[in-house]
Amino acid sequence: MKIDRLIGILSILLQEEKTTAPELAERFEVSRRTINRDIEDLCKAGIPIKTAQGTGGGISIMDGYRMDRTILTSKDMQMILAGLRSLDSVSGSSYYGQLMEKIQTGSSDFLSGRDSMLIDLSSWYKGSLAPKIEVIQSAIENRHLLGFKYYAPSGESGRMIEPYYLVFQWSSWYVWGWCSDREDYRLFKLNRMDGVVETEKDFVCRNAPMPDLSNEKIFPGGIKVKALFTPDMKWRLVEEFGPHCFTEADDGNLLFTADYTDMDNLVTWLMTFGAKAEVLEPVEARDIIRRNAEQTLKIYMED
Repeated sequence: MKIDRLIGILSILLQEEKTTAPELAERFEVSRRTINRDIEDLCKAGIPIKTAQGTGGGISIMDGYRMDRTILTSKDMQMILAGLRSLDSVSGSSYYGQLMEKIQTGSSDFLSGRDSMLIDLSSWYKGSLAPKIEVIQSAIENRHLLGFKYYAPSGESGRMIEPYYLVFQWSSWYVWGWCSDREDYRLFKLNRMDGVVETEKDFVCRNAPMPDLSNEKIFPGGIKVKALFTPDMKWRLVEEFGPHCFTEADDGNLLFTADYTDMDNLVTWLMTFGAKAEVLEPVEARDIIRRNAEQTLKIYMED
C-alpha cells in the first residue's frame, strides 16, 4: 500500500545518508516513476528532501533534519513492530519483513525487553488468502476494478466492484467496495471469493464511507432464542457469547437466551451441538431442526 511505502522510504532516508531511485524501486518492487511520485508526496508533506543528478548524486534528507524519536517510547515501538508482524502473516511478499528489519536496525539501542504480543491474521487459509490480499491491495492503490466469482447462500455469481477497504473482522478478511451489480456498497468475504483479478479498467474514486461494522448494523437481532444446553457445553457458550448468556438450572442444564439475526445461521449453529441442545423458542427453529433430523435419519437408515 502507498502509505506503507512512504513510511518505508522515510525510514530509509532517516537512517541512510543517501539512496537512489533505482535502489528504492528495487527494494519496494515498484517502478522508478512510482518512487519519483512518492518523493514528491513526501516533499508536499513537509519533509525536506533533496535530489542530485549525475555521479555521486541521489536522494537524501537535508542536513539538520531529524525526526524526534522521543515522541515514541520503547513500548510504542514494540506495538508498531507487533502490528507489522501481524500484517506480515498475510503478506504475499517480503515487504513487511524488510520494513521491520529497517525499523529494528535503526532502533536497536532504543528497543528493550522481549516481544510479548504475537498476532497472526492468516487463519487456516494462508495459502489462498495472501495472494487475494495482494491483488486487492494493488487494485485499491491503482484504482482498478476488481473482478471475482462469489459464493453466497443464495448461489454463486460473477462480481465487479470498486474496491476501497480491506477489513479484518470477526476472525475473517473482507473487502468493502461499490458493487456494480447491486449498485451499492457491499462487504465480501475473501474466503468466499475465487478467481480474484485486478482488471485494467480504471474507476473514479467515490467519496466512499467507512463500512459500519457495529453489531447493531450487522447483527440487528430480531429473533428471540431460548435453548437448553447440557452442562458440558458451558465452555462453548462462554467462548461464543460470554459467561452471562445463560443461567444455570438446579439440574445443571444451561438456559441460554440471545437475539439472533438470521434463522438459517441459528439453526445451523444449534445443530452443531447435536443432542446436547434443545431449542425452546422460536417454535419455527424447533420445527426446522426436527425436519432436518428426520431427513438425516432417513439418509442413514437407507444405508
